[in-house]
Amino acid sequence: MSINVSNITKNYGVQKALDSVSLKIEAGEIAGLVGPNGAGKSTLMKIITCYLPQTSGEVTVCDFNVVEQSLEVRKKVGYLPEHNPLYLDMYVMEFLEFIAGIYKLGNRTKSRVAEMMEITGLDIERKKKIGALSKGYRQRVGLAQALIHDPEVLILDEPTSGLDPNQIIEIRNLIKKIGTEKTVLFSTHIMQEVEAMCNKVIVIDKGKIVANRSTAEMHKFTANVHMISVEFDASVDKAELLAIPGVLEAICVKDYSWSIKTMTDHDARPEIFKFAVQHNLTVLSMNMEEQSLEETFHQLTQSK
Repeated sequence: MSINVSNITKNYGVQKALDSVSLKIEAGEIAGLVGPNGAGKSTLMKIITCYLPQTSGEVTVCDFNVVEQSLEVRKKVGYLPEHNPLYLDMYVMEFLEFIAGIYKLGNRTKSRVAEMMEITGLDIERKKKIGALSKGYRQRVGLAQALIHDPEVLILDEPTSGLDPNQIIEIRNLIKKIGTEKTVLFSTHIMQEVEAMCNKVIVIDKGKIVANRSTAEMHKFTANVHMISVEFDASVDKAELLAIPGVLEAICVKDYSWSIKTMTDHDARPEIFKFAVQHNLTVLSMNMEEQSLEETFHQLTQSK
């Protein structure tokens, strides 16, 4: 077992950041920890990586307890925090050699630094100061320092935050490549990243786990609902749409366009056409699609 979190609670005074959180991530899995801002993602990651003590509960990483055997856990974990802490006045190669020294790599230092430069694509920036790098390359430096001691587990807190689209794709591909050999837990609030990289989805909201499934199971979970996008030629009353058999929810997207949620065991399109005829409306367009993971995430984390 790479990561085992059992009934973790974390209190900051009267505020409960985590509330009886439990999860397991097996060796070789890439797990996405998803939730809105303030959901408890960073707090959970800091506990797993020994930066914060939990109020109650137990966490083990590679069978080592994060409280009682924290030094052993740190040897097994590579961590990239949300705010990438780098020494901006150091050169890229100099910084990685410094980190290698912290991990006491000794005569392996040069070979590991060279390997990390190649894996993360930092070779062309090796002689630059970190402060002169773009944010995308700074993230690469952060990943290189997290990997330099060859950890079994990689913990990444919103690794693509603030990057441009090209940089996001580059970092995603890098994480996928790394994930073929290591256990990876990374946090995000973007469901597209989970779909692109993960084989497990863990959704957290207000300090509680609200979903913990494989990506395939999450797709099956979303498949029991269909979304019908329909555009009429005039205004429609929402209450009348909700009265159509099989319709669960109706959202006005723009002007006369609606997004209508229906159960998959009932095709509501004939009833929608019938509704249009009865109300002297013309259906300008109608399309049906399965609910996306992003819409499911919204349902699981929206304020009740």
